Amino acid sequence: MPNHGNEEDREREEPVSFQDKRRIDPMTGKVREPAGQPAGAAEEQTNNDAGSGAADADGDALSQAEQILNSVADASDEGVIGAQDPELVSATAREEELRNDLLRVQAEFVNYKRRVDRDRDVSKDNAIQSVLTALLPVLDDLDAARAAGDLAEGPFASIATKFSSVLTGFGLERQDQDSLVGQPFDPTRHEAMLRQPSQEIPEEHVVQVFRNGYLRGERVLRAAQVMVSAGEG
Repeated sequence: MPNHGNEEDREREEPVSFQDKRRIDPMTGKVREPAGQPAGAAEEQTNNDAGSGAADADGDALSQAEQILNSVADASDEGVIGAQDPELVSATAREEELRNDLLRVQAEFVNYKRRVDRDRDVSKDNAIQSVLTALLPVLDDLDAARAAGDLAEGPFASIATKFSSVLTGFGLERQDQDSLVGQPFDPTRHEAMLRQPSQEIPEEHVVQVFRNGYLRGERVLRAAQVMVSAGEG
């Protein structure tokens, strides 16, 4: 008859064994090599894990770059599609039309301003010319009084001098005996009253001035009446 009690006692007396599967040694703090794995395999596995992590990081970076490029391409496609939108095309055409209208109005305003400035200058010049022309007889009287000796001195002489200076300031130029004798005869500025031979003055040159002439710039207010030399007789 078997003795079951003795077998239970033997089972209780067998030693209990266990396997420590922790990868980190609690005594040294180093990574343990698994049973049946050659030496250095754990370190290689760690390096492989690190390499795999780097590869994953590179893959993530490439993926992000690709996503960015795709988003830019999508935005460009949306812009092209938007540009083809009939409403946007119509709005762009309207803006271009308004811009052309604005440029045309600006050009018309510039031309108008130039025309107004030119007309104002012409009106001003004509007004000055009219006043100077109206005062020429007064200058003739002053010249006659000066030739008679009435304006040699005194307050009227000073007034006559100031009056002539003011007219000169407005561009009035006198053509008298002193400035014209010996000068070439110019039919556009001089009026020939006589033509006589002269031993001193060359032919077609002014010999004498009968009445003073006046200019303002290139414009003749009154031609000078002169005698012209016919050369040596």
